Amino acid sequence: MMSNYLLRILLALLFLSVVPQKSDGEFDEQWCIADEQTPDDELQVALDWACGKGGADCSQIQVNKPCYFPNTVRAHASYAFNSYFQRFKHKDGSCYFKGAALITELDPSYKSCRYEFLP
Repeated sequence: MMSNYLLRILLALLFLSVVPQKSDGEFDEQWCIADEQTPDDELQVALDWACGKGGADCSQIQVNKPCYFPNTVRAHASYAFNSYFQRFKHKDGSCYFKGAALITELDPSYKSCRYEFLP
């Protein structure tokens, strides 16, 4: 029977082998945001999908919530795209949205609007 100590070491090693890291040992933080060059009508279609069938948590971009302002399709799409990406990036989910989104390593959070990051 394996000791508790050995089991903890094996679990820690398994975790470190699965979680992507930068060369300096830091976690590779990534967020998914709307591409500035994508037209609003294409962003709206992708936003509707992400908040609907996609399963993103879009509660924070509703009226009177922290990420409602700026009330633009681009800002709301960025939040929704990131929510989807964080939830499903380890289950074959992507940050593509038919070319309407891109990955950034700069945290897009602002004021009281916090963009989720899940390692």
